[in-house]
Amino acid sequence: MKTIGLIGGMSWESSLEYYRIINETVKLKLGGFHSAECLMYSVDFEKIEVLQHQNKWDELANIMVQAAEKLKNGGADFIVICTNTMHKLASDIEDRVGIKVLHIAEVTGEKIIQRGIRKVGLLGTKFTMEQDFYKKILKEKYHINVVIPDANEREGIHEIIYNELCKGIINDASKEKYQKIISHLALNGAEGIVLGCTEIPLLIKQEDVKIPVFDTTTIHAVSAVEFAMK
Repeated sequence: MKTIGLIGGMSWESSLEYYRIINETVKLKLGGFHSAECLMYSVDFEKIEVLQHQNKWDELANIMVQAAEKLKNGGADFIVICTNTMHKLASDIEDRVGIKVLHIAEVTGEKIIQRGIRKVGLLGTKFTMEQDFYKKILKEKYHINVVIPDANEREGIHEIIYNELCKGIINDASKEKYQKIISHLALNGAEGIVLGCTEIPLLIKQEDVKIPVFDTTTIHAVSAVEFAMK
C-alpha cells in the first residue's frame, strides 16, 4: 500500500472526515485490523483564511509547498489536499515538490461521467465557484458543463462555509438556504450537484436533495485509498 500524504486543517472539521473515511474504506476492502498508511500535516487555518481573502495566492502556494515537502520527506508517496479550494495550487505542489497530487476535481469528474451526467451545479467557496481552476478541469477534461449560483447566492454559500461549517456549526436554516439554491440550479438544467467544498457534506446529504449529489470529501477520500492500493 502506498503511503498517503494528507494536507489538512482547512478546516480540521473536514480533515477529520477524510481520516475517518480513508480508514473505514481500507477496513472495508481489506478487513481484519487493516488501516491506512498515511501521514497528515495540518496547517493553521487562521493564516490560510486571511491570505485567501487577501488574494495572496503566492504566499499560500509557499505554505502548501512546504507542507507537501514535509510529507514527502516523511515518506508520503502522493498528496491529498483535504479541501477543494486549495487545489488551485495543486500544480505548484507537483512542479515544485515533484510529487503527485490526487486532484479532487478529476476524481469527481470521473464519478459524474460514470453516472451519465453532463451538466452539474457547483457549490463551494467563492474562489471555487468563480475562478476557473476547478470548472476548467470538469469542462475540458470531462466535457461536463458547470452552472453556478447567482452572485447573492454565491455570497450566502461562502459565508455559511466560513462562518458556520468551518467552525463545526450545523444550522437548519442554512441547510434550507442551500436546498433552495440547489433547486434553482436544477431549474437551470443541472442534472447533479457537486458539493465542491469539503465542509458542505457536513450540512447537505443525498436525502436532502432530489437530484444526485457528488460528495467530494467521500469521493476524494475513497479515491485516495484506491490509488494507494494500485
